[in-house]
Amino acid sequence: MQNILCFSHLHWDFVYQRPQHLLTRFAKQNKVFYIEEPRNSISDFYEIDLQDGVSIIKIFINDDQENKNQRLEKLISKILEDQNIKTYSCWYYTPMALEYTSHLKPQITIYDSMDELSAFRFAPPQLLDLENELFKKADVVFTGGHTLYQAKKNRHQNIHPFPSSIDKSHFQKARINKIDAEDQKHISNPRFGFYGVIDERFDIELLREVSALRPDWHFVIIGPVVKIDVNELPRAENIHYLGSKKYSELPDYISHWDIALVLFAINESTEFISPTKTPEYLSAGLPVISTPIKDVVKPYGEAYLVYIANNAETFIAYAEEELGKDSKKEWLAKVDEYLADESWDNTFEKMNQLINNVKKTNGIYV
Repeated sequence: MQNILCFSHLHWDFVYQRPQHLLTRFAKQNKVFYIEEPRNSISDFYEIDLQDGVSIIKIFINDDQENKNQRLEKLISKILEDQNIKTYSCWYYTPMALEYTSHLKPQITIYDSMDELSAFRFAPPQLLDLENELFKKADVVFTGGHTLYQAKKNRHQNIHPFPSSIDKSHFQKARINKIDAEDQKHISNPRFGFYGVIDERFDIELLREVSALRPDWHFVIIGPVVKIDVNELPRAENIHYLGSKKYSELPDYISHWDIALVLFAINESTEFISPTKTPEYLSAGLPVISTPIKDVVKPYGEAYLVYIANNAETFIAYAEEELGKDSKKEWLAKVDEYLADESWDNTFEKMNQLINNVKKTNGIYV
């Protein structure tokens, strides 16, 4: 088995998303070390834990001392020594990790650009320069969607779009589940649901307006609140914030929603996103109303699988249309046909083949 060192800005236990889906699959054929973004501590050390076949490495660093990046370099080298890692590939989710990994000598370098991180709130000013450096180092680049691919395709000779995919067997459980989640039982129908990170991308104002115009509709919001003040979120009797839930619990919640939401504001932080929740909602058999996110409009909106709402008025009109339907059998057949070949397994296979092609070109045994 070959070693993969993955450097990520996301903590493994934060939200189960693209890195977890992909790396758990790569871990079936490789030894994967998922090295999280450093956390502040009074001393420099690391901890390691095995989850789903992936070695999760939490790095702790004293941020008050000098030579932080040099100390991080030493810590990374110590991890390699302790784990007897001699040959390896480097997989990057964040260019920021180059500040303390430039001393490494990987066989190949992979950059999975899942988001335009420079557009996110509190993005470090050096991120763009480091991304330019990462493009030079990378042997192969993946993007988290087609819009992001179009923006970056001229920056690398071996770059490929891989939009968000689905774990169909997991989300299709929602089609047959009869048991409602305990903290959701009391909420009346119709229910409109959203799960995901609630941050600067979340469309606070649309939620505020629609919930006020339709007080008999109930909005279930699941996920952690980060980078925004929780007091900015709209509060009303028909808005229910249920906090974070485990990935394994999601089908229990969404199985009792009437309509699912891709509730993102249109701003610089959402210009290039490809929300994983879109195909997940569809796989669960849920009608979806989305704001006009480019990678949702094309393909899902253009294929008439998802409603695209530009404002509160169109949102309400589409919701009333959907709630008034007697059957969604024909629509669901179209959904299943469209998603037939979509899966994280297929995405993994395609990525793995591209990585193996690089290895063969570089004379590395596969």
